[in-house]
Amino acid sequence: MATKLLLTFAICRLIVTVGLTLEPTELLRLGLTVDPVDVESASVDFGLMTKVEPLAVLRPSSAEDVAQLVKAAYESSHGFTVSARGHGHSINGQAQTGTGVVVQMSGVRSSGKPSVWGDDMYVDVWGGELWIDVLKSCLEYGLAPKSWTDYLYLSVGGTLSNAGISGQAFHHGPQISNVHELDVVTGKGELMTCSKEQNPELFHAVLGGLGQFGIITRARISLEPAPQRVRWIRVLYSNFSAFTKDQEYLISLHGNQKFDYVEGFVIVDEGLINNWRSSFFSPRNPVKISSLGSNNNGGVLYCLEITKNYHESTAETIDQEIEALLKKLNFIPTSVFTTDLPYVDFLDRVHKAELKLRSKGMWEVPHPWLNLFVPKSKIADFDRGVFKGILGNKTSGPILIYPMNKNKWDDKSSVVTPDEDVFYLVAFLRSALDNGEETQSLKYLTNQNRLILKFCDEDGIKVKQYLPHYKTQSEWKEHYGSKWDWFQRMKMKFDPRHILASGQNIFSPTFLSSSKMASW
Repeated sequence: MATKLLLTFAICRLIVTVGLTLEPTELLRLGLTVDPVDVESASVDFGLMTKVEPLAVLRPSSAEDVAQLVKAAYESSHGFTVSARGHGHSINGQAQTGTGVVVQMSGVRSSGKPSVWGDDMYVDVWGGELWIDVLKSCLEYGLAPKSWTDYLYLSVGGTLSNAGISGQAFHHGPQISNVHELDVVTGKGELMTCSKEQNPELFHAVLGGLGQFGIITRARISLEPAPQRVRWIRVLYSNFSAFTKDQEYLISLHGNQKFDYVEGFVIVDEGLINNWRSSFFSPRNPVKISSLGSNNNGGVLYCLEITKNYHESTAETIDQEIEALLKKLNFIPTSVFTTDLPYVDFLDRVHKAELKLRSKGMWEVPHPWLNLFVPKSKIADFDRGVFKGILGNKTSGPILIYPMNKNKWDDKSSVVTPDEDVFYLVAFLRSALDNGEETQSLKYLTNQNRLILKFCDEDGIKVKQYLPHYKTQSEWKEHYGSKWDWFQRMKMKFDPRHILASGQNIFSPTFLSSSKMASW
């Protein structure tokens, strides 16, 4: 009883601060809390590079709860912001706010299980649902979503607000290309259903919209029959041109005569080849970079990672199909490593690495990640200047590199990509460690990110950031380019008071004075 009284008193103070018109009992019913544990949890994210405490946290039990809170913010006399938070995997405080309420979408009280519609081949899921739970529900029907992220402990609303990419994107497009319908709470507190046919402006704006136009409370996601097993293959290259040529060839294939997943990574540090993301390579027979001809290539190796899905009933033909595909590639002949595993184990492979890192105290550390879309025409220049130049022979985490087909992306969505038919994701997924080694420090890695962006700018490599982070609106305008005017119009239409996702630092909330937003 005493705890409830203290909470009511704290919420009364919040009402006075932000001008809420709702009664304290109504806010308590909605799930609003100022409990220090909840506030502390919402003040940090996976990046661990920013800490911003919200005024309160909402744990909704329905989309209506989210709508009621946002409507209260929209109608508030003083004004406050609302930021949706899923699993808290943002890097630079994108889901944080110091001037309002964080809506904790994942782990809500009664979101219910995903609803799988087997005959229609889609699933309806709560916006805060984690992809691992979506997968488990769909597999009960022998189905699965088509496109994934590498890490499944992310929320549906979170990845759809960015794009959602992995090694299937070359074929199926990003996750946002596989959505039929959304329920969205706009910045006016309106709960709207949208699709390509119904409220299409909102639908396209929200997909990849960085949370600027609405909070996704439900997504209807396209499904396909799930395979039972995966043949997982890694091959190595010492020649970058051969590596990219083979990747681009593989993503050009159609029909059944193709791999189902195409990714790659760069190895500049010998330790990574045996330790990155899984125990794929045998610890009894470690691979040596020096033994694979990389010395004439700046000490850099490139790994192509590919998979072929199959069912037990087709296991007899899988060897011939893979052999026919591999014959057309130009990797180092002695570098083929293969394993077979259940489909769900492959999709959830990064979680196993997470558990290992957690046990060593190496997971909850700062993550100065940098994700870039690089045009195909400039990827060789990027290799020369970054992989063989800026990085040196030390890194502090995996470096992904793989191509995607632009025609699998919907230009009507909010996402911006290079203006070429093929572009690469290059992802520097580093962890900063306080172990005395300068090259693993947060300061060193953050500065290295700046050097990479500076090199791209000076060399005319027109990259686009994925999971973008900028400090000024002029930088955001440059990021969006010709889409900026449309993006701004959609903001004024669906979030005119600039209430939503203020942690992205794109628009200034209208209730803040200009002195508080001097950088704008």
